[in-house]
Amino acid sequence: MRDSHADSRAELDPDTGLIVVLLERLRTQRLPRLMDIKVKVDRGGRLDTFDISFLTDVFADATGLQARWEQHPELNEIIGKMTHLYHEITERALNNEGDNPDATRPGPHS
Repeated sequence: MRDSHADSRAELDPDTGLIVVLLERLRTQRLPRLMDIKVKVDRGGRLDTFDISFLTDVFADATGLQARWEQHPELNEIIGKMTHLYHEITERALNNEGDNPDATRPGPHS
């Protein structure tokens, strides 16, 4: 007699546990902090050392896991949205650092 639980565990993707942990970290830690930073830069604020360190860590983690994500096309939508959010934050932050007279005005999502 076969153990159906053993069979189902054997068929699980070996990345499943890692993906669950990373998505939970995204939901509870990364995304809330990214949204706080986005509000800050949309209001014309500048990134401080902690913001830059956080964004650098997020980017390094994403880059380090890129090969693994490529094996999971089911995550493409989430990855695309996070990439877009990161781009919005960094683009607005760069504008806020420059001499652009629009830099202190709130962004379109404020």
